[in-house]
Amino acid sequence: MPSENMYGVILDAGSSHTSMYIYKWPADKLNGTGIVTQHSECDVKGGGISSYSGVPGGAAKSLETCLEQALKDIPKFRHHQTPLYLGATAGMRLLNIINATESKRILKEVENKLRSYPFKFKNASILSGQEEGAYGWVTVNYLLENFAKYGFVGRWLNPGRETIGALDLGGASTQITFETSEKVEDKDNEMKLNLYGKTYRLYTQSFLCYGQDQVLKKLLAHLIKIQGLKTQLYHPCYPPGFNISIKLGKDVFDSPCTKNDRPAQFDPQMSVSVMGTGNYQNCLGNVTKMFSFTNCSYSKCSFNGVFQPSVRGNFMAFSAFYFTHTYLTSLTNIPITSPSQMKKAIKLACNMSISEMSKKTEQSEKYMKNVCPIANFVQVLLTEGYSFNEISLPSISFQKKAGGASVGWALGFMLNGTNMVPAESLGVIKVLPSGPWVGILILFITLIIIAVGYLVMVCKKGRDKEGMV
Repeated sequence: MPSENMYGVILDAGSSHTSMYIYKWPADKLNGTGIVTQHSECDVKGGGISSYSGVPGGAAKSLETCLEQALKDIPKFRHHQTPLYLGATAGMRLLNIINATESKRILKEVENKLRSYPFKFKNASILSGQEEGAYGWVTVNYLLENFAKYGFVGRWLNPGRETIGALDLGGASTQITFETSEKVEDKDNEMKLNLYGKTYRLYTQSFLCYGQDQVLKKLLAHLIKIQGLKTQLYHPCYPPGFNISIKLGKDVFDSPCTKNDRPAQFDPQMSVSVMGTGNYQNCLGNVTKMFSFTNCSYSKCSFNGVFQPSVRGNFMAFSAFYFTHTYLTSLTNIPITSPSQMKKAIKLACNMSISEMSKKTEQSEKYMKNVCPIANFVQVLLTEGYSFNEISLPSISFQKKAGGASVGWALGFMLNGTNMVPAESLGVIKVLPSGPWVGILILFITLIIIAVGYLVMVCKKGRDKEGMV
């Protein structure tokens, strides 16, 4: 019988919140890589660990509830063998730009907390954008069984399928990753991964400051720049008649992503009333200005001078891509399978009132006010940035989960990490303790000896009778 499962814990420290995922896999692995499934998960209350900048002890304390859950979810005898990782993404990458000292302090504080638990602590680090994108790609293809599939013969098999690309949209960054046979002209965009005995050559790119939260701040900063620093701001992407008050500091200019539009002199505590006008064309025009499609020093680029080979094959879009797609289809009942349908759906959504949007989706105004700006951003990113067209856009599947597991970089990271976890061999399970087991074994051997002796006697008597005749 197979030996017990192994376990692994990943803390996904994103820009807006932290999630803990517990994975398990058979101790016997396929071609050096464990067959990993999600065992359980836990959402950490509060903001991401980067939000505890200037709050000593806050980031570490926020993780305690989920770590206590891990102690219960994982068998105690496996605690010391269970690898524990924390991976921080774009929120901490931004903090590292603003205040590297505070970024290091938070990571050290979190590391000390993780080391205090009986798991096999590995590291607490800030993932690069390329790593985040590549591990998201691994997750997608693993869940779709493009690496390995459980066959009807009861064995894991290599299905020989084509891999699909991954599109991730987080709070502070966005990633595109796909397998390519083209020459990757910028080596920073190339990554090779070895999984299940095969090497995969990937193109991956992460755009910091192009996650949905930072895009919304960049858009506000741009509108303030062109309209001037006033107490009232007109927002073409907000629903018509919608009004909200913002602070110039925390809501707009306290981010390195808005530094190019930051006024030389401003009061961070100044309140500005933002009034929505619901103008699709004006919204699209302002969103497009956040991209640069000129000055490409390679044979071809996506935007901002970044090299990108031609998109090929199928893609899965997750995280904020999924929610944006879901909101648009719920609001308009238009299936978004082409750029023209996407444009039609976004135009309709941008003209809706906030009350109409909330009623149709049963979601709060907090989320509905951003549907139009983020949908326009997604439209420009996919069609003009990544160059998805009428033929290739239908190849994108918008998903939140696959195979019962959350889609993101964490599972891919764990899957790749299991290459470093020692495998255990198949073992024989003894249903009795060693004492009774030895006694039964001796009894069994004795019975065999008696049976053999009896058979010898029977055969001898038979030959004696034949001799008498």
